[in-house]
Amino acid sequence: GVDYLECGWPGANPLDDAFFAALPRLQNTRAVAFGMTARAGIPPAEDAQLRAILTAPVSAVCLVGKTWDFHVDVALNIPLEQNISLIAESVAFAVSTGKEVLFDAEHFFDGYKTNPAYALACARAAWKAGARWVVLCDTNGGLLPDEVRAIVQTITVHIPGEHLGIHCHNDAEVAVANSLAAVAAGVRQVQGTFGGLGERCGNANLASIIPALILKQGWRTGIDAKQLTHLTPLVRRLETRLNRPHNRHAAYVGESAFAHKGGLHISAVVRNPRSYEHLEPSAVGNQRKILVSDQAGKAALIDRLEALKIPLPQDKHNLTVLLNRIKELEFNGFSFENADASFVLLAQDILHGLNNFFELQSFRVIDEKTVLADGSVETFSTATVRVKINGGMYAVEAGGNGPVNALDEALRSVLLEAYPILASVRLVDYKVRILTPHDGTQAITRVLIESQDASGRTWNTVGVSSNVIDASYKAVEDALRYKILLGDNK
Repeated sequence: GVDYLECGWPGANPLDDAFFAALPRLQNTRAVAFGMTARAGIPPAEDAQLRAILTAPVSAVCLVGKTWDFHVDVALNIPLEQNISLIAESVAFAVSTGKEVLFDAEHFFDGYKTNPAYALACARAAWKAGARWVVLCDTNGGLLPDEVRAIVQTITVHIPGEHLGIHCHNDAEVAVANSLAAVAAGVRQVQGTFGGLGERCGNANLASIIPALILKQGWRTGIDAKQLTHLTPLVRRLETRLNRPHNRHAAYVGESAFAHKGGLHISAVVRNPRSYEHLEPSAVGNQRKILVSDQAGKAALIDRLEALKIPLPQDKHNLTVLLNRIKELEFNGFSFENADASFVLLAQDILHGLNNFFELQSFRVIDEKTVLADGSVETFSTATVRVKINGGMYAVEAGGNGPVNALDEALRSVLLEAYPILASVRLVDYKVRILTPHDGTQAITRVLIESQDASGRTWNTVGVSSNVIDASYKAVEDALRYKILLGDNK
């Protein structure tokens, strides 16, 4: 439902050229080619750079031009009036080729603050030449919402709001607020990126702007309520595609955006989610999460068990045992907030006597570092694991590019014959946190591991120990136990 997708700069580099040569098929979104206005001294029709943009297989183009007199003087080194002519002529030529034109008024707000008449003249030149959208850019990202709103209100007297857009950078951490302020002042197009991707501190985050416009302010956009429920999955998919860590604390779409931990807090949420939630999580494709921690009470624990589809025990005393065990473990450094799989194993064991599937007898890890003849260094890890499975003793040795990788390989190898479903499991993320840094090399270490199977399903496990290898083993062991508990062949 997004209206425009800025796809890059045709002619700027081989990557962008390759993209425009094989544009994806878009259903609701218009692909846009980006580029500059014509260069000084070259008529637009003869400017090869501009022609490359206009011959791209898209129906809309976005042309960026200077609107700050300081930039015209220093960067372009041309008379101020000549820059206005370049803007008008470039836009008019693009319109004559049948393209819908967006004009990005670069550094508009900084320009307006120093020379309002000139910045406005540049913007009006683009509009009068036929630009569908004149986009006011806070390119340096330094303005605050009250400034943006006041300036936009002034501009709408000269250019109708239905022809104005806003483009904010996040250098002052207010790009979302500035964008919303501009809409309130009259603009009707918002530019940004999902997750706030962009140079320096990033661009305005559409994953926050879109739900704010639709759910908070009631604006009608190209995105309807059903499409909005795809917001969280979209952002998660983008993070995965870019191999970026998930921002758990991102507004609306973060895993912790609707997570509740404190006992009194959870008690209120269980009764009525509105008490601690600003909107229904499902509206943006997210979900409520009741975290189990040392602050949790029995009501929160029951709610978490039900959310994870763990049957409640007939003996309610076991709930107290589980709650006390959680508090004890978290006091010693465990954290189940981001390790649901470890929590499920613990709960199933205490509440229902879970079959542990296998029993560790011992493990050993050896790291070997060798300096080769050419001076390069080669490191290799070997792990040996002995376990008891169904009353039998088994041992295996495996190598890896590190101690955790070697342990993972060895443990899975020894279990595969009894549990072939483990063949598809792989470790996709590994995080270490030092809990007691004042203890130096004897510090307590928490390890969080994310695992994945062939279906793409992921789960998180935790291990804690003063020995980082032991903590890692505990997390790996839980990861494999959880997959066995799932009991499918994916």
